[in-house]
Amino acid sequence: MLAVSVYSSSAETVSQYGNYVVRDGFSENKSSYVLENGAQLPSDEANSLNKSGENQPLLSFPVLSDIHVQSWDEQSKRKFAAALQDLDQINPHADTLVINGDMTNGMPADYRKLAQILVSNPHPDRVEYAIGNHEFYEAWFDDNRAWSSETFPNGETEQASIDRFLQLTGEHHVFYDREINGYSFIFLGMEHYRQSDPANLEDAYLSKEQLDWLQAKLQLSAKADGQKPIFVFLHQPLPNTVAGTRLCCTNNRAVIQNEELRKIFSQFPQIIFFSGHTHWELKLPETFVRDTFTMVNSASTEQLWTDNGSGGEVEMGPDESQGLYVEVYPDKVKIKGRDFYRQSWIPEAQFEVPVGKIR
Repeated sequence: MLAVSVYSSSAETVSQYGNYVVRDGFSENKSSYVLENGAQLPSDEANSLNKSGENQPLLSFPVLSDIHVQSWDEQSKRKFAAALQDLDQINPHADTLVINGDMTNGMPADYRKLAQILVSNPHPDRVEYAIGNHEFYEAWFDDNRAWSSETFPNGETEQASIDRFLQLTGEHHVFYDREINGYSFIFLGMEHYRQSDPANLEDAYLSKEQLDWLQAKLQLSAKADGQKPIFVFLHQPLPNTVAGTRLCCTNNRAVIQNEELRKIFSQFPQIIFFSGHTHWELKLPETFVRDTFTMVNSASTEQLWTDNGSGGEVEMGPDESQGLYVEVYPDKVKIKGRDFYRQSWIPEAQFEVPVGKIR
């Protein structure tokens, strides 16, 4: 969990967010990242979520993906902040926020801006992250910060890109797990990019170490309680599953070890697997897919795409922004698609997974 603390010295206000420190008036560098403007985390003052008489959920969390915060891009910053504000209106007491990859374009300035937006807007105290392919994109820019594919990787190593992500999470690997309110959250992540092998493209490379770790973690969770859902997050989806995976940027693969990953997942029907990457909107029929386990597309807060009706895809309007909100009850998991632009639920994206009957 990323610790958040707010303290003061004389008249100065200081906010700490993970490895990021921000002061009113000046900045302090803690782990190489510095925020430019001071802000204090908002207090958590709103009333409880459920006014309809239904039992309160045992666990609740939003899932955002492909927020693509870039230090220079006002639209990405505005949309991410708007999503946080909208989610706080839904439930200021959510147990965690999950950002499922492509948080930035991999640059130090992008990570600083991401932290600044989080410090300046309400959100759950706990924030978890999965690494995406865009976290490796520093390699596409030259020393003048101009896109330069001819000189790729422009002095950038895969490990440098990974290290920036690990500074954000405080973890030792791009894969890790959490237990939140007694439920297992497992975060997977790509370990190599094109520097290791140009054929990797934008696909997720999962090492044998990661896959063996995943198998062991799933077995432990299932042994502890075989009825409870297990929430798994990876930026890239399995091919030919959720919306957008039959074309676009998946190269019929998306996850290089997709066959091995699917084989592992298929042993655990209680898995609910969240992916992003395609940016496809949530009202489409394949947002939610049941195989021997459950798969859910988490769309994008920054830029949505949709089916063009002719076997391809088309970019949607510049204001469109979507994500998921999840509630866990003793007998079911509710997964709700949210339209952040219109601040409304998406009728076609309201799903339930029965707990104890996930077979």
